[in-house]
Amino acid sequence: QVQLVESGGGLVQAGGSLRLSCAASGNIFSSNVLGWYRQAPGKQRELVAAISSGGNPNYADSVKGRFTIARDNAKNTVWLQMNSLKPEDTAVYYCNYRDAFAYIYWGQGTQVPVSS
Repeated sequence: QVQLVESGGGLVQAGGSLRLSCAASGNIFSSNVLGWYRQAPGKQRELVAAISSGGNPNYADSVKGRFTIARDNAKNTVWLQMNSLKPEDTAVYYCNYRDAFAYIYWGQGTQVPVSS
């Protein structure tokens, strides 16, 4: 089992910034991918950004140039720095862990409402 604890969500105005954090604990395999997904009301959950334990990031086109993902392998922590936020970024953001054994775990989600 892997536990993921998210923090950092909250109401922000359009154009503002927010930083999400996710701390992973438990049976963590050294080769893994930590990521952030989001789900807006009435929409499917979608990938926002992910980063491998080797440090390779990938981003959804909609957030490229505005969001930055980073991780600390020693602390099993991943961050998502979100700048220039838009109302369409409003969603529940979920931390995600997956590893080479195909184990997948989710955090409880954190709300990010962006007001216009």
